[in-house]
Parts: sequence; C-alpha cells; structure tokens
Amino acid sequence: MGPNTRETFIAVQKNGDGDLTSFKTSSGRILDYEQALQEVNAGAIAGVNVFKGRDGEMYIRGDADGDPSNNLDALPNFQ
Repeated sequence: MGPNTRETFIAVQKNGDGDLTSFKTSSGRILDYEQALQEVNAGAIAGVNVFKGRDGEMYIRGDADGDPSNNLDALPNFQ
C-alpha cells in the first residue's frame, strides 16, 4: 500500500467530555476508537500516530507538524 492510498481522518465524534470516540476516514468509513487505533498502528491512516499515555492506555494523535488546523480536535464533527 503506497503513501497515496493511505486514508486520512476527515471528521470526528466526541463524547460529552470532549474525548474523541469515532473517526470518519477520507473514504467514508466510520471507525470507533478501538478500530481506529488498530488501523493507525497498521500504518493505514496518514498524518496520525499512536502514543502511550501516562495512564498506560494507547491514544491517537495527529503528527506534530506545527499546523494546529489539522489537529484531530480541530476536525469537524460528523453525525
């Protein structure tokens, strides 16, 4: 799978606490957080990475490229 075929996240859903719960990909797929983690780990999604939080859990974050407009929190919400 070449770099041009990798999907990106284009929209998100958040819970009442503002935590990301679901992601919409550039091909229109909807992934819950667990599915998204697996896809990011597999390298199928461009522009994001997985890191281990202080609580030991794994989290998805946008690549640190200095552009706040493509942060996951800045993506539009979808229904």
